[in-house]
Amino acid sequence: MIVIPGLATGDVSTTLLRRTLKARGFRSEGWRRGLNTGADPAKLKALEARLEELHRLTGEKVVLIGWSLGGLYARVLAHRAPEHVGMVVTVASPFSGDRHANVAWKLYEAINDHTVDNPPFAEQVSAKPPVPTLAVWSACDGIVAPHCSRGRDEEADETLRIDAQHFALGTSAAAIEKILAKMAEMDAA
Repeated sequence: MIVIPGLATGDVSTTLLRRTLKARGFRSEGWRRGLNTGADPAKLKALEARLEELHRLTGEKVVLIGWSLGGLYARVLAHRAPEHVGMVVTVASPFSGDRHANVAWKLYEAINDHTVDNPPFAEQVSAKPPVPTLAVWSACDGIVAPHCSRGRDEEADETLRIDAQHFALGTSAAAIEKILAKMAEMDAA
């Protein structure tokens, strides 16, 4: 598994999630790209190479878990290399709808050379990747609008509502347990 952090955060923010995954017997690693400051073609290319390498080394497809902006990376990677991806889990990720409905769009545009509506990749993140997808969303997120992280019916295979604040969705032990249970349910189906 590769766990991709949200805007203006790095692997430290996903430590609890990755530790929990490792304790359950999963091979889990961070994205190893420093702070996630936005859609970066070089970081996407490096992640795509790591994805391919992990698939080759393990012989198993890789699960991508993206928190917030990290979910957009995960969906783009799954569109580009579905042969290496077993599942995409987006946690409070603004992949659907109007990106201006989300609180952080001004920060994103202030630190990037492109707008939230014109990222430097051709893939449509709202289009469901050709792999199993789980969209985790919250009605009380506070950063990402619920309809943006839930998506429309055709944009995700499954959705999971966990009502918690944006930053708790990836750091709360209770939220992580619910996400892992839903992933196991989907894997068993």
